[in-house]
Amino acid sequence: MIENTLWHPVAQAQDVSGTSPHSARLLDQAIVLWRNPQGAVQAFVDRCPHRGARLSLGRVENGHLECPYHGWQFASGGQCVKVPAVPDFVPPPSQCVKSFDVQESSGLIWVRMEQGDAPAALPRFDAESDAHLRKVNCGPYDVAASAPRIIENFLDMSHFSFVHEGWLGSRDASAIASYKVEPTATGVLATGCKAVQPQSNLHSTTAAEVEYTYEVTAPYTAVLTKIPEEGSSRQGWRESIGLFICPVTPETSRVWFRLAVADFDSSEEQLREFQHTIFVQDQPVLESQLPKALPLDPRAEMHSAADRMSSAYRRYLKSQSIGFGVC
Repeated sequence: MIENTLWHPVAQAQDVSGTSPHSARLLDQAIVLWRNPQGAVQAFVDRCPHRGARLSLGRVENGHLECPYHGWQFASGGQCVKVPAVPDFVPPPSQCVKSFDVQESSGLIWVRMEQGDAPAALPRFDAESDAHLRKVNCGPYDVAASAPRIIENFLDMSHFSFVHEGWLGSRDASAIASYKVEPTATGVLATGCKAVQPQSNLHSTTAAEVEYTYEVTAPYTAVLTKIPEEGSSRQGWRESIGLFICPVTPETSRVWFRLAVADFDSSEEQLREFQHTIFVQDQPVLESQLPKALPLDPRAEMHSAADRMSSAYRRYLKSQSIGFGVC
């Protein structure tokens, strides 16, 4: 599956330590995360190759991951280095646990299960390198919906007036103006996306028309960027929200938001609370959708002109031969 060759977020970096293992699940595969003495995160299949116990129930001992069942120890890369019941035994290279590639970025741990024909880069989040912007992670949220359904919801403006009424939209201003959609090297980009919002951010006191760009930068990653208003004191500062999804199973996901904002006055908790308020309005609707997987056949669901971005996203997934979380 092409999904195995992509990078996926699986945990917050701060939750993975060098003292105890951390369990996660990606693409229906249980994995265990831990840090070696140099602080580098390791990702293994969460199953001891000896007798099948979950390694995440063990501990980190002397810089190695120790199985909870018989104490077998595994070094960075997965090689077994100790079998306590046979102290003089030197495990051969064949006695190892499968390991995965790991990176840390945006406060998250990213895992790639297989190497593809071409090198795969982490999904782009351009605001990460903007030193003017404050970065805050929100989540994780465990959602009973497929990753593509969640991405499509994030890209959709026409639900603002109903799911987020009084916040991001209102019923008396539900029309969606025309916007531009185009393919990119890594996904799909929508520009000129405008909406009248009663409270578009934590400090809004009056309704205002806002303009966004939406970009899909990987099959399960999307970025919203706010276009500064003319004459704004923050002209040139492009605040963004990144949506990073771990596809846990074809019908369940773990979700993080990465805020890159110019708000240095509010606390991190206040920023997270506003994002939380918006997402928990989405969650029950997302979890109600059927089928759980996102249909890629254009005849499977009805569409309107306001759905240009989501329709382009579905075509992109199909072109990439994505098979996890779609139908």
